[in-house]
Amino acid sequence: MSKDLFDLTGKVAIVTGTSRGLGQYFARALAKAGADLVITSRDADSLTSFKEEIEGMGRKAMPVELDVRDYDSIQKMVETAYNAYGKIDILVNNAGCNVRKPAVEVTWDDWNMVVDTNLRGSFFVAQAVAKKMIPRKYGRIINVGSLTSVFGYAGITPYCASRGGVKQMTMSLADDWGIYGITVNCLAPGWFETAQTKVLYQDKEWVEYLCDRIPLKRPGRPDDLSGTIVFLASDASEYITGQTILVDGGISTGATRATSKR
Repeated sequence: MSKDLFDLTGKVAIVTGTSRGLGQYFARALAKAGADLVITSRDADSLTSFKEEIEGMGRKAMPVELDVRDYDSIQKMVETAYNAYGKIDILVNNAGCNVRKPAVEVTWDDWNMVVDTNLRGSFFVAQAVAKKMIPRKYGRIINVGSLTSVFGYAGITPYCASRGGVKQMTMSLADDWGIYGITVNCLAPGWFETAQTKVLYQDKEWVEYLCDRIPLKRPGRPDDLSGTIVFLASDASEYITGQTILVDGGISTGATRATSKR
């Protein structure tokens, strides 16, 4: 297989939620593969150092303010990106949030914040970007889901609901926009240490229990996602759409703590 299939040189990618965490790793991976970037945050000034890092790799990086809970902010971001580059080839719908509470303590506002950010926001960003992709009959949309797109966990009900919705939304959009040469897939990370999950990884007993359930015996490292994000953004995945790809070390096999050594 030609390595050119994975080459993103000349492509323009929007990656939402790049002020920290996995969003920055996604953006780095795309830049290393040759893409120029639009990076976003609710505070564009927070992206200054990351912009410089990407430019140090020889790629362009344009910081743009984006609040995915604000429709007008979404439209402005996409117009700014399109006017600057003249096209949008790739979208990584990464911006998200979480609230950790027992279900009986979740408030109306908690629910709205998580679902509006992770699900409604992802849809309207995808919609705005697709309107720019459709005339060119080309696009790669990658919605970032989670292991909770297919599994449920106590204490994060709004998050599970939103990520399950992202999976279903991905399939619907793939069917809707496939006729225009746009692929829509969901990248679903398993257990990775991020700002959202940092508190969990401070519990050594929990980490040990987690690793026992993962066939590869460790949590994910951010670089474990690099190959998949580039694959889904590139021509190598031209005939793949509507799929949820779990990058989870195998925890979705349903493995449980071993009772004896094999």
